[in-house]
Amino acid sequence: MLIGGANFLAVRFSNAELDPFWGAGIRFVGAAVIFIALAVALRLEWPRGKLLVLTAAYGIVNFTLSYALMYWALVTVTAGVAAVVLAIVPLVTPMLAAAQRLELLDRRAIIGALVALAGIVWMTVGPDGLVLPLSGLLAILVASVTVAQGVILGKRISGNHPAMTNAIGMVVGTVLLLALSAITGERWALPQETEVVVAVGYLVTLGSAGLFVLVLLIVRRWTASATAYSFVLFPVVTMLLEAWLADVPLTLRGVTGALVVMGGVWFGAFSESADRAPTPQAPVAAP
Repeated sequence: MLIGGANFLAVRFSNAELDPFWGAGIRFVGAAVIFIALAVALRLEWPRGKLLVLTAAYGIVNFTLSYALMYWALVTVTAGVAAVVLAIVPLVTPMLAAAQRLELLDRRAIIGALVALAGIVWMTVGPDGLVLPLSGLLAILVASVTVAQGVILGKRISGNHPAMTNAIGMVVGTVLLLALSAITGERWALPQETEVVVAVGYLVTLGSAGLFVLVLLIVRRWTASATAYSFVLFPVVTMLLEAWLADVPLTLRGVTGALVVMGGVWFGAFSESADRAPTPQAPVAAP
């Protein structure tokens, strides 16, 4: 949660100099090299057949779609707001898992989602209309769906080694991110400003290599929905770091909106979660 919460702010620093898709691409180039080296050093067996297809799909959903949307949105939306909106992932995940017959869904998740949505609206709509760009907010909302689906795919391929999953997933995701960057005519240049270099270095190492190993290790032991619960505390870390490092003020509207969102997530995903029995789902075994 600490690493994930700090990532939002690091991306904002990256976007200050680098175009969004290019910034996401070079981040995952570095992280992919780390995972490939680790997979080779451990002499891991490369997946084949259905497992390979699912791992590639994990890369497309989790790295290309999710991070293209998030990096693009964080050009205009503050890191704190992005973290608050993405905190609804624990509510989106059980809905997608139920649709795919992985888990059961009850009315609490739906009510919690409506409460969380009310908190997001409170944060983003002021007396004079929209406080923040609608395009950025919609991009983060769509990203919450792709992140949730990425968690579910991570559960489906949990029989694979995390280093191998990320090695393949990041290679696929990076190729598509760089292709998107080229198609949109972004400027390809390495970071020069010290704070941007530090931010990108952090995102490559702890923010990617560290975070995604931890996520896949957790999802091997927990349900997809339980793994997604970590997103609910991201806004706390992000908003405090953003106030400290980027001089972004904590507003009453922002804090109360974040509390409403987190309350909705708690009601819909945390409370009485033990009563929501998951549908057994065998992980895909490596050949």
